[in-house]
Amino acid sequence: MTDSLSAFAAAKLADLDAAHLRRRLTPTHRLDGLWLERDGRRLLSFSCNDYLNLSHHPAVIEAASVAAHTFGAGAGASRLVTGDHPLLGELEARLAAFKGTEAACVFGSGYLANAGLIPTVVGPGDGVFVDELAHACIWAGAQLSGARIIPFAHNDTADLAAKLAAERAGLRHALIATDGVFSMDGDLAPLDAISDLAGRHDAWLLVDDAHGLGVVGLGRGTAALFPDAKIDLAMGTFSKAVGGYGAYVCASAPVIDLLRTRARTFVYSTGLPPASAGAALAALDIIASDADLTARPLAKARRFTRVLGLPDAQSPIVPVVLGDAARTLGAMQALEAQGFLAVAIRPPTVPAGTARLRLAFTAAHDDADIDRLAQAVGALMETA
Repeated sequence: MTDSLSAFAAAKLADLDAAHLRRRLTPTHRLDGLWLERDGRRLLSFSCNDYLNLSHHPAVIEAASVAAHTFGAGAGASRLVTGDHPLLGELEARLAAFKGTEAACVFGSGYLANAGLIPTVVGPGDGVFVDELAHACIWAGAQLSGARIIPFAHNDTADLAAKLAAERAGLRHALIATDGVFSMDGDLAPLDAISDLAGRHDAWLLVDDAHGLGVVGLGRGTAALFPDAKIDLAMGTFSKAVGGYGAYVCASAPVIDLLRTRARTFVYSTGLPPASAGAALAALDIIASDADLTARPLAKARRFTRVLGLPDAQSPIVPVVLGDAARTLGAMQALEAQGFLAVAIRPPTVPAGTARLRLAFTAAHDDADIDRLAQAVGALMETA
């Protein structure tokens, strides 16, 4: 191989192969909200973030279809040029009302939202206090901002308090950034205590609630569990419980106006396609009107944890930590042989030594199937 870049890539891939950390795409046909086909096999998925199974809901699909036929397949340009089709303003108004904020701004994805909003509100001379297990896009946004990054131990408010006390006085502005529901562990951030610390230290609070919207707090997200918490930047996505694609930030009207004029991932990105906006509007209607539906994913996850004698699930996400990457890949394959898909999650997505099966429960999972999965996972844990 004479191309030095290709040689570099091949060497990197060989190292990843040796450590069982190389990732490969697997073509997947999702048949409905539960079942999928991979390599000619029909599997019951416990690895989709489609917690309410809305990606296949007839009303959501119909809304996407109508939007595409009415406004076209794409927005055609940045929203600040000609891409601000009517559904986007309607969606932002719906989100602001749903989250109880003055305004909202829709982005192309959750990664784009955090990569854009953080550098818009903080920069050199400022500080970002980041939960060590916060999503990669929070870390990316913090790094792009040029602000000083101060990690704090996961969900450890004492550590956050100590770091705010030591660092805040030397910073112009301070931002605290955390997930609401942590995507790999399924636990919740203590937003009441974090909000209190933010208030005492004149810091702003950003909560990424990608995995909370639709499934906790009667569907309204993690902040609804902490009604006294002040969330300055409430971010979330349409790609999990909402069943589609895109993201949002809810905040005060001046903050949203600033994002629209200065967030680079908004200004220089094509607007969200009409079909995605239409689907999100329909899904939000369902979430707002069906409390039984939004309660089911957590109830299903708790059925699983109770069968296995594990601590009660706090969200629809339940990690089964096996530690070693090769062992975790083997466990995934063993479950596939029994008709289940439970994808192995390995470093760097999770810390070294914590490779896991990340199980995601949805509203439509059958109790009997959950019990069968628990029996299969229990057998794997006994041999780990």
